[in-house]
Amino acid sequence: MFGMRRPLRRALSLGLPTAWGATAVVYKLTCPLAQQDGLGARLVTSAVFFAVGTGLVQHVRRTLLRELKQARRVAGAAQRVLLRPLPPRVEGLDVAAAQLSADRGASVGGDLYEVIATEHGVRVVMGDVRGHGLPALGTVAALLGSFREAVHDEPDLDGVLRRLERALARHLRERHREEHPASGRTPDTPVAEEFVTVLLLEIDAEGGVRALNCGHPWPYLLRGTEVGPLARADPLPPLGPFPLPPELPATHCGHLRGGEFLVLYTDGAEDVRDTRGRFFPLAQTLTKAVHDHPVSPEQILRTVLNALVRHTAGRPTDDVAILVLGGERARRPTGGARGTARPATTRPRPTTRP
Repeated sequence: MFGMRRPLRRALSLGLPTAWGATAVVYKLTCPLAQQDGLGARLVTSAVFFAVGTGLVQHVRRTLLRELKQARRVAGAAQRVLLRPLPPRVEGLDVAAAQLSADRGASVGGDLYEVIATEHGVRVVMGDVRGHGLPALGTVAALLGSFREAVHDEPDLDGVLRRLERALARHLRERHREEHPASGRTPDTPVAEEFVTVLLLEIDAEGGVRALNCGHPWPYLLRGTEVGPLARADPLPPLGPFPLPPELPATHCGHLRGGEFLVLYTDGAEDVRDTRGRFFPLAQTLTKAVHDHPVSPEQILRTVLNALVRHTAGRPTDDVAILVLGGERARRPTGGARGTARPATTRPRPTTRP
C-alpha cells in the first residue's frame, strides 16, 4: 500500500503539468475562437493561457513546499538521533539542554553536546562545528559517535580528546575523498578551514571538576547569586588545524557542590547581535536567572532561551547550544575535597591560538 503511494504521487506530479499544457495546446489548435484576431477573442485566449500558467506555477510551488517539508522532517529526525534528548538527571546531577539553529525554519545546526555517566565519572562534551545546517551533520555524527564510545574506554580525559581528534581527521579525509573523487588521493592532513571547538568536562563522585578545552568558551559557574567563568586558563587550539600537543594536562576546576550550576554554551550565545548591533548579555541574563526561586537547570535554560529569542527577534545569526547541569547532588565532597567550585588558578603550558 505505502509502496504504491510514491509512484502514484510522481505520476500525478508529472501528469498535472502535462494536462495543463495539453489543454493550452488543444485550445490554440482546435478552438475556433483562438483562431480569430478580434479583441474579444484575444482577451479570451489570454485568459486561458493565464489560467494555465497560474495553474502550473501553483503546482510547482506546492511540489517544492512539499519537498522542503520532507527534507526538514528528515533533517530534524537525523538531528534528534544525533542530539538525542538528555535524561533529566544523571548520577545526581540535574540536566537541561537545548539548541537553536541559524537556519530559519530548521532544527539542524553545527553544535553538539552530550552527558554520559561512566565508571570514571560524569563526562560532558560541548562542541561547535564550523558552519551550520546540513553540511555540519556529518562532522557532528563523527564526533558524537567517537565520544559516546571513548568515554567508557578511556580512563583519562586526554585519551577521550585524542580519540575525538582522530575521528575528526578520519571524517575530513573521507569527506574530501567523496567531494573530490577526481583528485585520486586522500589528503594526509585535514583541511585547514575545517575546525571544531570542543570542551570536555569530567565530574567525579565527590564533585571534582576537570576540563580540557580546545578553543571553546569556558562554562559559567553559578554559585548562589554569583556568576563567573569556571576557569580562566588559556584553551588549546580548536581541533582540526593543528595536532594536539604531546602532553594534555587537564585543568582542575575545584568542586561542584549542591545548589551550584554549570552553564555550557557555544559562542553563538554571546556573539549574537540584536538589530542595533549589541551582543547578547549572557552573564547578565544568568545573574537575573539565579535571583529567581527555585533555581533549576530547566528554569535557567528557559530564562536564557526566552531572552535570546527576544534579543534576536526570533532570528539568530549563528547556531546556539546551551547545556545546564548541577543542583542538589546526593553525594557531597568527602575527605580532602573541601570548598566549592571556583575558577582555576593553574594555567597550562602556553599554546598558540590559530
